[in-house]
Amino acid sequence: MRAGCVVGLCSAFLSVLCVVWGEKSDASGQGSCEGGGARCEDVDLEQDRYTTARAMRAVVVREFGGPEVLKVEEVAVPQAEGKQVLIKVSAVGVNPVETYIRSGTHNIKPPLPWTPGCDVAGVVEEVGKEATKFQKGDRVFTRGSVTGAYAEFTVAEEDTTFRLADRLSFQQGAAIGVPYMTAYRALFHRTHGKPGETVLIHGASGGVGLAAVQLAKAHGMVVMGTAGSSEGMELVKKNGAAHVFNHREEGYMDKIMAATAGVGVDLIIEMLANVNLEKDLELLARHGRVGVVGNRGPTQINARAAMTKETSIIGVMLYHMDAKELGETVSALYAGFTQGTLTPVVGREYSLEQAPEAHKDIIETKAMGKVVLTI
Repeated sequence: MRAGCVVGLCSAFLSVLCVVWGEKSDASGQGSCEGGGARCEDVDLEQDRYTTARAMRAVVVREFGGPEVLKVEEVAVPQAEGKQVLIKVSAVGVNPVETYIRSGTHNIKPPLPWTPGCDVAGVVEEVGKEATKFQKGDRVFTRGSVTGAYAEFTVAEEDTTFRLADRLSFQQGAAIGVPYMTAYRALFHRTHGKPGETVLIHGASGGVGLAAVQLAKAHGMVVMGTAGSSEGMELVKKNGAAHVFNHREEGYMDKIMAATAGVGVDLIIEMLANVNLEKDLELLARHGRVGVVGNRGPTQINARAAMTKETSIIGVMLYHMDAKELGETVSALYAGFTQGTLTPVVGREYSLEQAPEAHKDIIETKAMGKVVLTI
């Protein structure tokens, strides 16, 4: 890879990270400029993956920093190669991890310039010569992007692109990738949730939380959820939770224990472990499990709390999902979307130019569904 090029770094770290699925597409590792939609310099024209025939708008990060470093630029439209598809983007999901990477505080720092984003919904514009699963005009969503998603067009690998159910809008499609695949992995691949078990979604009003509520209910689990406002609590209840608690209220843990007749919950899906992990260990029943989906800093726990009830703390990272697990996940989700048991909840919507505001709000305001950019 030559100087001035951008690496396609917005695919793999889905859920807590969102970085490198699409990077695997360049088998040779030579002569291609996979990049966040930004201009490529010092690249042989015959090997440049970008066409000069068309231009598009894309968010380009040229330095790490606050939301203000998200700048909309006019850049070249990328081309699909091999088993890739070029998607005309209608909506993009915004994930908290993208704010950490943008700030430069994440342990993964993509080469700059870089275009954020993984969760795209739109229409296939063209396909690579080796692609066989899609054709122009197909409605799709992705779990990753080779060239970055905050753009009018994006390139994605065929294997990380999926058909969008007819009953869902593009905005809802942009709310599937990270939220639903993370929730499914947390509930079933990592913590092995079973019908009849009681699950607490600790922080249930955001994109992943609401997906977990819907999936757990559809799987026959007894669902409890928390939120930080009355509006959030109502949203969680509307999406299937049997019991909802305000985690900002003093004594809410006592209410959770009372709802389980003092036994505790079998399973917790945790969105903010640095704040709640010690509380989770107190709330678990004997042999209970807590799946850590989100964390924003160090935490300290008394390990005896885990020893006493023989509970387990389990990490969840979407990019570890293998091909077999992905196939299972996509099949289960598609069935839920087509049958109506799963419906993505879209929260605030922003334009491409409002990406800085979206990054600010997703961290600083109470979660209420999935934050999306509409193109």
